Amino acid sequence: MSHDVAIFGFPLWLRLTHYINFLFLTLLVRSGIQILADHPRLYWNKHCTPGSEWLKFTKKVFPKNKMWTSTDEAVDVSPWIALSGGRHNLGLGRHWHFFAVAFWVLNGLVYVAFLFGTGGWRRLVPTSWDIFPAAWQTFLSYATFHLPPVGILHPYNPLQQLAYAVVVFVLAPLSILSGAAMSPAVDARFPWYPRLFGNRQKARSLHFLVMVAYLVFIPVHLAQVMIENLPQKMDQIVLGLENQHVALAVSLGLGAIAVVVAIHVLLIWWSQRRPRTVQHVSGMLTDWLTRLLLYRLTSRQEYNTADISSYFWVNGKPPVGEAWGELAKDGFASWKLPVNGLVQQPLLLSLAELRAMPQTRQITQHCCIQGWSAFAEWTGVPLAEILKRCKVLPQARYLIFHSHQVDEQGREYYGSLDIQEARHPQTILAYEMNGAPLLMNHGAPLRLRVETKLGFKMIKWLEAIELIEDYRSVGEGQGGYREDFQYFGTDGEI
Repeated sequence: MSHDVAIFGFPLWLRLTHYINFLFLTLLVRSGIQILADHPRLYWNKHCTPGSEWLKFTKKVFPKNKMWTSTDEAVDVSPWIALSGGRHNLGLGRHWHFFAVAFWVLNGLVYVAFLFGTGGWRRLVPTSWDIFPAAWQTFLSYATFHLPPVGILHPYNPLQQLAYAVVVFVLAPLSILSGAAMSPAVDARFPWYPRLFGNRQKARSLHFLVMVAYLVFIPVHLAQVMIENLPQKMDQIVLGLENQHVALAVSLGLGAIAVVVAIHVLLIWWSQRRPRTVQHVSGMLTDWLTRLLLYRLTSRQEYNTADISSYFWVNGKPPVGEAWGELAKDGFASWKLPVNGLVQQPLLLSLAELRAMPQTRQITQHCCIQGWSAFAEWTGVPLAEILKRCKVLPQARYLIFHSHQVDEQGREYYGSLDIQEARHPQTILAYEMNGAPLLMNHGAPLRLRVETKLGFKMIKWLEAIELIEDYRSVGEGQGGYREDFQYFGTDGEI
């Protein structure tokens, strides 16, 4: 085999990574659509004020005669378009997205290693500025319904080479880097990182635009292959040959595409019939990666009053009922917070007693699992101070935060937190927001703030705190209400 053939041919590593990339990229796009559907608005500003979006995929409008929460923003998407367990299931959509991205990134690393290890990078990386006028001439050929000269294929024409280089060395890194900028743990530990994109919402918009670029590239790429010489191209990308076993290559190629389609259909069925299994199987990989990469990150946010958002989306509806009404009627003067479980000294704390404890004031970014974000100043007592006073027993590993909030079936809203994360300096029990007592819609009289987590982990309308050894003994055993009934992941760092 000549040197040029070794570099510009279609070796096995190239054919396999190409196929694997196709599978996981389609999974990423479909699961990404499901995630976007939960807050179908995109912003350039960091505050996500309603009406300031540059693009939206909803016709819903804010009603003036009833409470409107961010969960009301979610839109249904057919499971044949979005990948989840139904028309609206953010939890499973996220599971499939992070499961697919792990293998997509791994496949990409293998591809790049072989690309540079074998000299195959020359097939993609332009080595002369002449590529640009040549690519333009090739584009003009297609635009006027002519094929470019066969002699310029080596193995791609200039337009293909430039497009593939952009996909591999621009779009792929941008999708990874902008995705990381949407992690609350990354943003909290490295506040400078989302500013590389402008802010978190600009990174989210860029992430979306990268997806659009992929959706444009894929059909154009397929069209080029089909109109130039489909049998020959199939022989190359399936068998790595040149017009030797064309019929076999076409049959295998079409069969491989059918396998990808079958996998998507199977995942739809599996997600609808066995959502808990999907949650557990995908979590075996994604939870491990999350803890490996993000668990040890602590918040170092120090924003200014000028950063505070004028609008802060409401998520979740306040508790109702006679008992709750009695507590709220006197400004929660009779409300008390029990702290019990695996402790030497159980506590029963009033709001006044909490206010008398050492105080923390912090301006931080709130990141909702739906995609919106906002900035606020929170004042409260460090959770580490509570743990110190109740004298935690050695076997206690988790805190369970019980809420006064219940759903339509009467099921309690609760959440869990690792005891090490509970001791983070910016993990607090907040009783003030923006210098005033918490409003009812935002969790009065007391709510949890964990600045490296997504908002669903920050339980509002606190009723009690219980220290336990294993969260699997509570509720459905998944770590929280959202995890139990909406299949969210246990950790909320991304």
